Amino acid sequence: MVEKSNWDRMRAGEAYIADDPQIEAAWRRAMTLMDAYNAAGSANLAERRRILKELCGSVGVEVELRPPLFVDYGTNLTIGDRVFANFGLVALDVAPITIGDDVQMGPNVQLLTPTHPIDPTERRDKWESAAPISIGNNVWLGGGAIVLAGVTIGENSIIGAGAVVTKDIPANVVAVGNPARVVKNLDG
Repeated sequence: MVEKSNWDRMRAGEAYIADDPQIEAAWRRAMTLMDAYNAAGSANLAERRRILKELCGSVGVEVELRPPLFVDYGTNLTIGDRVFANFGLVALDVAPITIGDDVQMGPNVQLLTPTHPIDPTERRDKWESAAPISIGNNVWLGGGAIVLAGVTIGENSIIGAGAVVTKDIPANVVAVGNPARVVKNLDG
C-alpha cells in the first residue's frame, strides 16, 4: 500500500504536515498569482479576471473580488456567478471553499478552512488539517464576518457584520454575533 503524500492528505481533509515540497510549490504558485492579481489595479479588470481564473479552481461569470485578495492555494476555491467581495477577502483554501451564485461579501471577510490540533505535541510537530466551507446561493456576509472550518451556510441567509460562524447556518435566516446565532427567519 502506497502512503498518501502530504498534499493528498491535505486535500482529503486528513492530518498533514505543511512543510512539504509539493505543498510549498503550490503555495508559491498561489502567492505569485495573488500578488499579480492584487497589483493589476482597477483599470485592468480583464487582466485581473484572467489571473483570477488561473489562480482559482473555478470562477463564474460577472465575479468581482476587490483587491487585496488573500488565498493559500487558490485551486481549492470555487466561485459561482455574480459574486461580489469588497476589499480584503481572505479565503484560506486548504480544504475546498465553495461560494454559490449571487453571494455578496463585505470588506475583510475571512473564510478559514485550516485547523490545528488541540494536543500541544501535535501542534509543535507541525500537524495541521482542514475542513471545507460551503456558502449557498444569494448569501450576504457582512463586513468582517469570519466563517470557520467545516461550516455550511444555507442559501439566502445573511451573516451580520463581525459575526463568527462556528457551526452550520440554515437557509433563509439572519445570524449575528460571536458565535453567530440565528436571530430571524426570512421565510415569513
